Amino acid sequence: YGYSKERFVWSLISAVGIFCLGSGATIVHGVQNLWIAHPPDNIEYAALVIGGSFIIEGASLVVAIQAVKKGAATEGMKVKDYVWRGHDPTSVAVMTEDGAAVTGLAIAAASLVAVKTTGNAMYDPIGSIIVGNLLGMVAIFLIQRNRHALIGRAIDEHDMQKVLHFLKNDPVVDALYDCKSEVIGPGFFRFKAEIDFNGVVVVQNYLNRTGREEWARQFRESAKEKDDSALLKIMSNYGEEVVTALGSEVDRLEKEIQELVPGIRHVDIEAHNPIDLPS
Repeated sequence: YGYSKERFVWSLISAVGIFCLGSGATIVHGVQNLWIAHPPDNIEYAALVIGGSFIIEGASLVVAIQAVKKGAATEGMKVKDYVWRGHDPTSVAVMTEDGAAVTGLAIAAASLVAVKTTGNAMYDPIGSIIVGNLLGMVAIFLIQRNRHALIGRAIDEHDMQKVLHFLKNDPVVDALYDCKSEVIGPGFFRFKAEIDFNGVVVVQNYLNRTGREEWARQFRESAKEKDDSALLKIMSNYGEEVVTALGSEVDRLEKEIQELVPGIRHVDIEAHNPIDLPS
């Protein structure tokens, strides 16, 4: 809970900036120069700048690809699936931005070569338009990825089924209701469920831990009393212990769910009331 989704907000703002300033401005500049284009001055210096930028951006791209591979391995996903459905779009954003930069530099270099070879200056603005469209596609992809992260999408179906299968096969669980999950941060999830507990199993587990002989003795002795107060006191104590035992079962289920899917940081389990109470 808290500010774990804040990085998605900044990634979304960055993607919008790429779309408006990077893509939009580049396309507009290219279109404006289509009919008034002239060969750029000092084309050799431009080539040196492109070459140096290509080396720097290429090195950054290699690091970003390694980070994406590491993230995919952590979540047990293929790199392709992680790019589209991974829980942390931050590393994917860096990789796609660096990939677009390297590709854009290659397009710019090809445009300069075409201008130098043919003498036709229109290849320069055409290259700008292509680069602008490339940035636009990258920006739209990043906007969608961060949008999905912000609106609270559910965890992967595979992980959800693992949790549901575990709960359905636990002896204390009779039935499941209203099971939901939500991504609350990069690789962090919240899971909630309403459970109809098997009271017989809960009591049996409690008595197996504490021993039933002492409770049986207290009930027999209090039943012999003419006054019901002793019996009511024993029943109240026993009921309180059973409620505590139910809480222990909830804690156990929550702990085992988090061990089953480590990304689930918050588990909310509520006891389901199968009887509709009158309002």
